[in-house]
Amino acid sequence: VQLQASGGGLVQAGGSLRLSCAASGNKLRINEMGWYRQAPGEQRELVATITSAGSSNYADSVKGRFSISTDNAKNTVYLQMNSLKPEDTAVYYCNADYFEFTAEVVAGRAWGQGTQVTVSS
Repeated sequence: VQLQASGGGLVQAGGSLRLSCAASGNKLRINEMGWYRQAPGEQRELVATITSAGSSNYADSVKGRFSISTDNAKNTVYLQMNSLKPEDTAVYYCNADYFEFTAEVVAGRAWGQGTQVTVSS
């Protein structure tokens, strides 16, 4: 299973960005997708997650500003980021918890390559 993230960039404080992450694989069923971020010198932290049923969870620091959504038909997760702050600057990673139906059922977690988000003050 591979995840391809896109949409990062440089934006001024108060601006918006939309991240996308598409999962690809054979006979794939996604259970949950999410976004994490890691700032320089910091540990990776959860930003938001969403289940295939649409139940979402957000870090307190982004509630009311970020919105996570999915297109289940495309195995794609989005993160709409509004009212961005300099402290949102980080590399953003997407992940997916999945079942892959091959000769046997394989459960796993995949990570995307990361996309840089930089918010200038």
